[in-house]
Amino acid sequence: MKAACLRCPLLLRRGALLFCGLLSVATLASSAHAAAEKAADADSERRLAIRREALTYEHGEGVPKDPLRAARLYCDGARLGDPEAQFSLGWMYANGRGIERDDARAAYFFSLAARQGHVQSQKMQRFVGEPGSAVPECMRPAILADDGRDVLVARTDEQKMVFGLVRQLAPEYGVSPRLALAVIRAESNFNPQALSNKNAQGLMQLIPDTSARFNVTRPFDPEQNLRGGLAYLRWLLAYFEGDVSLVAAAYNAGEGAVNRFRGVPPYAETRGYVKRIMSLFQRDEHPYDARVTTPSPELPRIRVAQGS
Repeated sequence: MKAACLRCPLLLRRGALLFCGLLSVATLASSAHAAAEKAADADSERRLAIRREALTYEHGEGVPKDPLRAARLYCDGARLGDPEAQFSLGWMYANGRGIERDDARAAYFFSLAARQGHVQSQKMQRFVGEPGSAVPECMRPAILADDGRDVLVARTDEQKMVFGLVRQLAPEYGVSPRLALAVIRAESNFNPQALSNKNAQGLMQLIPDTSARFNVTRPFDPEQNLRGGLAYLRWLLAYFEGDVSLVAAAYNAGEGAVNRFRGVPPYAETRGYVKRIMSLFQRDEHPYDARVTTPSPELPRIRVAQGS
């Protein structure tokens, strides 16, 4: 009996350690599950935002009707696995709704949605036949690094943090997450501590004047820096009425330089920057909120100079 009692504290300690270990495993599993749910929610919100933007251009709701842009946006959503976007793009191809009718492409997108249980797509498959063997161009990763990887995909924990913040904050400012990520990629390559020789700071490389203009007091804080950069992009989008090339040029060289040269300034750095943003973002125009600011007084002359 005495020997057995002597073993009791040891058994209790072992039991406590085992219990703590089980608690730790459960906590880690719970944290991982919560993180996965949060990421899934962010992805779902992103798909919904893209689909809503596509709908506005497909039907001309508050913006000029633009079926080609709607198709591009639906394809962005389709690439992210949104069955509603896949169905909508299939429907546009099946009916020639503002784009050239193409049953093979319609079948491709219907089949993607049908595999996810989308009932309308399953019904539509019988009318358009079999999908073509070629993957539509818009479904291929277009922006690749030298090693063939998409440069706007998070690859490290730090980049995943930045991507998560962008997807959370960009919709608040009416800015496409992809445009914000393109700017961050070009400016800092996702480094929150980046500092240029011109004292541009943080993820979106805000100079002190821009930080002051948009109430950024901690430019190396990722969220503050992002909010300042997104506020500036929102302002530039309204000022240049959604012209992405002018917005990119102004972000790099200042809106004064764009006005002065009536377009993209003839600086090699700025022209290279604009080309890079355009190749990353892949769209010429971006929705904007006209209430943010009055447009540039030079816009009519800029458009004449651009031949548009």
